[in-house]
Amino acid sequence: MRFSPAGDPGTPDARSATRYLVWLAGRHPVIFGAGLALGVIWMLAQALVPAVLGRAVEAGLAQRDPDALVRWGLALLGLGLVQAVAGILRHRCAVHNWLGAAYRTVQVTVDATNRLGAALPRRVAAGEVVSIGTADIEHIGGAIDITARGAGSVVGIVTVAVILLNASQPLGLVVVLGVPLLMALVALLIRPLHRQQAAYRDSTGRLTARAADIVSGLRVLRGVGGEPVLSERYRQRSQALRADGLRVARVESLLQAAQILVPGVFVVLVTWLGARFALRGEISAGELVSFYGYTAFLVSPLRNLTEAADKLTRGHVAARRVVRLLRLAPEFTDPATPVPVPAGPGELADVRSGLVLRPGRLTALATATPQDATEIADRLGRYADGDVTLHGVPLRDVALATVRERILVADNDAQLFSGVLRTELDPHDRAEPGAVAAALAAASATDIVEALPGGLDGEVAERGREFSGGQRQRLRLARALVADPETLILVEPTSAVDAHTEARIAERLGPARHGRTTLVCTTSPLVLGHADHVVFVEDGKVVAEGRHEELLAAEPRYAATVSREEDR
Repeated sequence: MRFSPAGDPGTPDARSATRYLVWLAGRHPVIFGAGLALGVIWMLAQALVPAVLGRAVEAGLAQRDPDALVRWGLALLGLGLVQAVAGILRHRCAVHNWLGAAYRTVQVTVDATNRLGAALPRRVAAGEVVSIGTADIEHIGGAIDITARGAGSVVGIVTVAVILLNASQPLGLVVVLGVPLLMALVALLIRPLHRQQAAYRDSTGRLTARAADIVSGLRVLRGVGGEPVLSERYRQRSQALRADGLRVARVESLLQAAQILVPGVFVVLVTWLGARFALRGEISAGELVSFYGYTAFLVSPLRNLTEAADKLTRGHVAARRVVRLLRLAPEFTDPATPVPVPAGPGELADVRSGLVLRPGRLTALATATPQDATEIADRLGRYADGDVTLHGVPLRDVALATVRERILVADNDAQLFSGVLRTELDPHDRAEPGAVAAALAAASATDIVEALPGGLDGEVAERGREFSGGQRQRLRLARALVADPETLILVEPTSAVDAHTEARIAERLGPARHGRTTLVCTTSPLVLGHADHVVFVEDGKVVAEGRHEELLAAEPRYAATVSREEDR
């Protein structure tokens, strides 16, 4: 499913939260329409029960007509059966609509995050995405779910108003004028509720993001003694969220009270008026029974309408958050007319720095500052804009799918996901037999698999938390080697491993990538010594290149950079 701001029938319209909710409802028009129809039938069956009951009392009991009593009794039974069947089917449709809206929102959210790609962490907080997948989908599903009962309630109230107007104009006018007035009073609570819920939702997203940051950086925080400071800040944010929640609760408590008070007042008023009319002889005993039944019935649709106001408000607030995510455009998109790139290995050149990667060689990039290496790697992989060419063709003129297929950038921000280790290393199940084992050997990660219960078929926990930092780094390297791209760019692939393991990786990496283009961004002498070609960058520009031994002897700045690495 792709995103399109034009809002065609197959994609969500990101121009407003209301349109997004309408788009969700239209994804399953048959089930949604059936839910509305069944909601109307279900409520109409309830609305007609007092009329049939009044006729049974009037014709069967007051006039002592057994046949009429049987007929109206059967009619009452029929309405009960219709009500039961329609209610069951309506509920099934409502659940389907709830699940469809909730999980369709998950799908479009995942699709949006995939579109943003590497730009996602810079554009959206992790807590925001988590909140959409946990709290917002429930409110969006609830907004779609309530439409069936809401539509049935409106039809039920209109039906009762028409019946009462025909039987007694004063009582009919009470319903016709009273219901809109009472709903207007409830509507006064909707605007502050909408505002308070929006503030609460924003606070929830910020606090979730803060919690994710604390959890992911807990080891570092403890190492530098920053845990108490961050904990105190989290407590302050938590208390602020609690205050926002209390403000929402105050308005919601008034709305919940209105769900009981408003129908109750209405029942008392109509019953009192009906009793007075019966005492004056203006209506019969059967009509009085019917009027009381109508007022008792109106409790349900009025409560449904106030509940609908609450759920639609919550759904609108949640949909606004989803729409905000859908509106974000990726930093890079395909050119209007993509230019094809010749097949086979070719030179990959970064004009800004002067770096040129020769096909089929293992090149090492040493930089005086780590930031230079990161920026060059991002430009070469088309994660940052720059004048980069492959086979002489500018990457900005090449389809992104082609760039991603032919150039892989693997850095230490890559994550391990939960699931089977074999699938983690070869997610597309495309590797040749033995390729996974060869990649594990090249990454010196065989011992990790042997220690894992189940080996390659063993389960990996979320983010690979059962592994150490060095083990995760080696598994990430093995995953990159299994992918076997035409050009592989590795950013500090051995920074978290010990010297002996690093030496083995440095020795095996070249043969593992034989015939492929590989760039390793590192200042480790062990890795630099095994590279076919070494490039030294300072202030973002190539200042020297050659073999590791040659640069050590001829370039003091390179020697100083590498020596700092050796002294660590």
